[in-house]
Amino acid sequence: MEVRRTVPVKLDVDSDDAALLRETVDEFLWAANYVVDHAWQGEYKTTSKAQLQEETYNDVREQTRLHANLVQNARNKAADAVQGVVARWKEGEYAGKPHFSNPTVVYDKRCATFHDEYVSLATVNGRIEVEYVLPDVDRDTPHSRYLDNDDYEVTGAELHNKDGEWFLHLRTKAEMESDTVEQATTGHSTVLGVDLNVNQLAVTPTGTFWSGHEFDHWRREYEKRRASLQQCGSRHAHENIQAVGRKETGRFKMMLHRIANGIIEEAAENGCTVIAFEELTGIRDRLSGASWGHKWAFERLYEYIEYKAELHGIDVEQVDPRNTSRRCSHCGFTHPDNRDGEDFECLKCGYENHADYNAAKNIGLRYLRRNQTGDGGGAPVGVRLNSEGPQVPRTMRTAKP
Repeated sequence: MEVRRTVPVKLDVDSDDAALLRETVDEFLWAANYVVDHAWQGEYKTTSKAQLQEETYNDVREQTRLHANLVQNARNKAADAVQGVVARWKEGEYAGKPHFSNPTVVYDKRCATFHDEYVSLATVNGRIEVEYVLPDVDRDTPHSRYLDNDDYEVTGAELHNKDGEWFLHLRTKAEMESDTVEQATTGHSTVLGVDLNVNQLAVTPTGTFWSGHEFDHWRREYEKRRASLQQCGSRHAHENIQAVGRKETGRFKMMLHRIANGIIEEAAENGCTVIAFEELTGIRDRLSGASWGHKWAFERLYEYIEYKAELHGIDVEQVDPRNTSRRCSHCGFTHPDNRDGEDFECLKCGYENHADYNAAKNIGLRYLRRNQTGDGGGAPVGVRLNSEGPQVPRTMRTAKP
């Protein structure tokens, strides 16, 4: 069985190389968007990579300084995005024309050479060699598990720029026998727990919160619009109600895709191999103030994360939801009075934090306890945390449309 894992590695980039990488990113994004524009022409969208290669390759080569294989990677990125849109259309979902703006470049072995401590990358002006910034070799990290493991082969990478720092998300794979796959996937797991709720649509143990206020605002707005149209009772009003429904669904799906992308980014940047959620069955009954709209949103968000995570070699799992909001993630003491709204304070050890943050930690811990081996000491596992966690949210992200 093939096992894939993505490992984020920080790069030690000097100012000259950084300038080259920025230029390479700009031209790569231009190339990908050029291919999307071409694919989008006409009533039927072009999804064939071979056809897009034939129709766009020469133009992109003439108008950029990109390595030939980077041109092909930009085409692949564009074609995959258009294929994804067409697939969602077939499922009756809203999806708009893709546009690439995040500073990324896709590398494979034809335009990058991966060494143990550095990488050689093609740019718009030849190749540059950049050293990795690696953690202590004695620590149990994704780097030691996969990059330093002869069983895993680096197959490619995606270059990212975040807050002025450069990272490579290295894609690795290994062929394993069935009896070793469980050890690779559960015995060496770093888990990102995700708590879903009404006020905060999603919270992770890295201290990132995605606010639900914008979702609730637009849900109320669309309800008012429908109620106003229903009072008219005309055929035109009925048609407008349907149009309002389509706009509402489209707005919320775009919002949920952005949250899903953010959660995938958190998992990839922190070397997580698993994203864990509570079981979604009965979630509306468990959450105070949750509507059918929230239930729909949580189910869509889970679906989006599930298929997006697969592209990064990250598994998505669900765990038993019992007492995740009442259990202290610090000492394990469980009591209903530990939680008061969005505040959590353990009655036993005094641990205080945001209740949803505490629940996200518990979700990750529950997955690890469920999957630990029974050999006494358990398997090497970990939950990705923001140190001991923020007393207030580290980053409040509002899921704006």
